[in-house]
Amino acid sequence: MKKLLIASLLTIAMAGAAQAGSTADTAHPGNSSQTVLPAHSLGSFAGPDAWFTGEVKVDMLFNKTANLQASGASVTFQPGARTAWHLHPAGQTLIVTAGKGLTGYEGGKTVELNPGDVVQCPAGVRHWHGASPDSAMTHIAITGYDADGQNVEWFEKVSDAEYLGQGTSAKP
Repeated sequence: MKKLLIASLLTIAMAGAAQAGSTADTAHPGNSSQTVLPAHSLGSFAGPDAWFTGEVKVDMLFNKTANLQASGASVTFQPGARTAWHLHPAGQTLIVTAGKGLTGYEGGKTVELNPGDVVQCPAGVRHWHGASPDSAMTHIAITGYDADGQNVEWFEKVSDAEYLGQGTSAKP
């Protein structure tokens, strides 16, 4: 009897462990699975010169899906590197994970960024972001898509004066 009980408990434990490793979503009937994207499975690329000043590496974390109209990336800027002026028609949230950075928006002052800071860029606001002159900076960018499937509109590069905070960040 004791051997039967131990064998039954072992079978139940193994079944539970197998189910725990499954992608089945039992809490949400109708959604039969969740997706696990292995680290670095979506690839990396260098930030294009047309959109960035300096050395920038973009590691894609997730792409837009039917259920989530947003994508995510971990972006690392080397010291002095930054985006060009741009806007997001459905907004963007940045989460600084390492280093020191800078950001500015049209008509605003340049602001320093530190690990743990969260920047919420409303839809349609022209802005830029990047590393400080003497430190690399990494942030996670979560970017929404509008009804037309657009997520960013790029403009001219940020001048050195705008980047260094000499006056306001403004397009002439």
